[in-house]
Amino acid sequence: MTKRSISGVKIIGIVLMVVGVGLAYWGYEISGSIGSQISQTFTGVATDEVMIHYIGGAVSFAVGVYLYLSQ
Repeated sequence: MTKRSISGVKIIGIVLMVVGVGLAYWGYEISGSIGSQISQTFTGVATDEVMIHYIGGAVSFAVGVYLYLSQ
């Protein structure tokens, strides 16, 4: 019998995917705030803070998927 273990790279990949989803959700929650909605009403675009969370979440998730699948 061989013992299978998850490598450290896969664990880091999983953690990055979870962090990515968390950042994207956090950005979604921030976009619903009153200050963000007022800013979006006048400018027509999401605030920088929301975009940073969305982009950070997407990058983190993508890197996590790559690391998870590369091993």
